[in-house]
Amino acid sequence: MDYKDNMIYLYINFKMIIPESEIISVLREFNPWWYGQELGSLPSWSRSAGSEIQQWVASDAKRALLLLGPRQVGKTTLFRQTIRDLLEHGTDPRSILYVTFDSPQLKLAGADQLLRVWKNLWSEPPQSPIYLFLDEIQYVADWQTWIKHQVDFHPEWRIAATGSAIPLSESPESGVGRWKTIKLPTLSFYEYLRLRKVELPTAIPKVESFLELPDWNAGDFAMVSAAAEPLVAHFHEYLMRSGFPEPAQATTVAECQRLLREDAIDKVLKRDMTAIFGVRSILEMEKLFIYLCFHDGGIVNPGTLAKELEGVSKQTVVNFLEIFEASHLLYRLRPHGYGKEVLRGQSKYYLADPAISGSVLLLGERLLEAKEKLGAAVEAAFYKHLFTRYYSQAIAFSYWQSKKDRNKEVDVIGELGDQLIPFEVKYEDARINEGKIPGLRLFCEEKSVDRGYVITRRLDEFGVLPVHSARHGRGRELLPTRVLKIPAPLACLWLSMR
Repeated sequence: MDYKDNMIYLYINFKMIIPESEIISVLREFNPWWYGQELGSLPSWSRSAGSEIQQWVASDAKRALLLLGPRQVGKTTLFRQTIRDLLEHGTDPRSILYVTFDSPQLKLAGADQLLRVWKNLWSEPPQSPIYLFLDEIQYVADWQTWIKHQVDFHPEWRIAATGSAIPLSESPESGVGRWKTIKLPTLSFYEYLRLRKVELPTAIPKVESFLELPDWNAGDFAMVSAAAEPLVAHFHEYLMRSGFPEPAQATTVAECQRLLREDAIDKVLKRDMTAIFGVRSILEMEKLFIYLCFHDGGIVNPGTLAKELEGVSKQTVVNFLEIFEASHLLYRLRPHGYGKEVLRGQSKYYLADPAISGSVLLLGERLLEAKEKLGAAVEAAFYKHLFTRYYSQAIAFSYWQSKKDRNKEVDVIGELGDQLIPFEVKYEDARINEGKIPGLRLFCEEKSVDRGYVITRRLDEFGVLPVHSARHGRGRELLPTRVLKIPAPLACLWLSMR
């Protein structure tokens, strides 16, 4: 077998042998602390997920950690901050290994060869525990089995991995008992303010739960509403600039949105979809993604959508939606109900960040003038904050439509056991009275729900809204439901302050 045939054989068997010297060179570049060098510039503050990672580091549990989220949201920065903290607390530098399998050399070498080379670097073994920080683990063949094996046979190792796009056949939930999963979304509004170094008004208190708010008096609502006035402009900028850290720091909104398109969206659609999911019809996929940008937060009927896109089959639409979700570009919201109600119903889809739609559609600052687009961006932002705050508490989320009148609906329902909590987003200049929320009133009445929330635009509307029956002929009956109107900037801020 000549050289060329041998190389083909190696490729076919997915075993590319990389020279050890090449691997060592890459490892030295990724791990400067081995030689007493600094990690480089890092933010002084950490994202909220940083505290969860610190808890994992301090825990005696031997489970690995899996950090999932879109590209460019700060997963690597969190790992580097964790490494910095370990070094500051006296951890043996040789005991910390960081690699990214996005690197061509390491992607081809594979995890096992990489670890063999790393072990051979030291004449004496590093002190335990060993910390392995592995970026973009989805590029490792059969990564789930590999991590399970390392956890089972190397209890002295602490393994943390990231994934920005996990193939559909490789559910991260299959590692129950072997790893802890943390979902890292794009920046929350609170994190965005910290990134942009915006000081919070001192009169705005920290609110642990919306349950506290109905007990406030009129003076409390008025004081906080006035204090929140400066936040409105920042909230609108957040909707345009995005929650991707690097683009969000750009000088102008136009530059920010260009970076978002190029770094966070185009690379995913044109590289990850081919490399990880084997997608060949990139043009069809782009068409679907652009459609979702036009209809962010809308209900999607795959059959109807396939006809609108022309030449795209219903199954292809379903497959692409699943891939977008697996790549953390979409949140899926199923219809409220049980059994056939859910199976036959169509899902709503929110883009992973409220600025994606405006960036792809080149809206720029015109987003603030496009009422429907602005409302959709606020709804997407609110759902992202709500999901991020409560997903770890096993709260199920859905949306609701009346069977008799499809115009009566509720944007988001939070469900924990028998408890239902409805949320309606009404980001309008006009005052929000009970006539504008017939769906919320009807849902609360039919399901005997004792409280609901309306996310509004006007700060001066912050407070409790008495509501009456939405049933025909019973409009004078006052409902026992307590509905609270919360301005969107405050709602997103409080959901993201921990």
